[in-house]
Amino acid sequence: MTEPCPCLSGASYAACCGPLLAGKRRAETAEALMRSRYTAYVRGDAVYLERTLWPRKRVGFDAAALLTWNAQTNWTGLRILATSQGGAADETGVVEFVASYVREQTPEEVHEVSRFRKKGGVWFYVDGRLDDEPEPAAPAVAADGSPRPGRNALCPCGSGKKFKRCCG
Repeated sequence: MTEPCPCLSGASYAACCGPLLAGKRRAETAEALMRSRYTAYVRGDAVYLERTLWPRKRVGFDAAALLTWNAQTNWTGLRILATSQGGAADETGVVEFVASYVREQTPEEVHEVSRFRKKGGVWFYVDGRLDDEPEPAAPAVAADGSPRPGRNALCPCGSGKKFKRCCG
């Protein structure tokens, strides 16, 4: 039985991110590096995370702090939303993703637009911008004139989800 890759590519760990984390193969694309870095978080591999970080960004990398935070985090999924460039023949790339996790029994998500760059034929993670800008406020009154619940209120449809994530 082969273990599925935590990056949810559909491939086995041995055929997907395993060889990258083990240093037996390099990521061919920015997305492959993104997926392998997510897998490194799942597996608590701070050495790989530092190794795949753009060299100038490694200053101040605190593996111990990362591992302490990560030990209390249960990674639950990765969704790649978009990629721009980042192919095998490119020198730069952008990957937008959502990584889901549970921390202190609370489901959370990181929505990031990450920049990647090649140096000497090797892909590196440069930096990312968290996409946590507030959503535009919904009108206070629905089309039928009834009051709308707040963005963080439970949805009145009974789904148990927040209004902003359901009918909002």
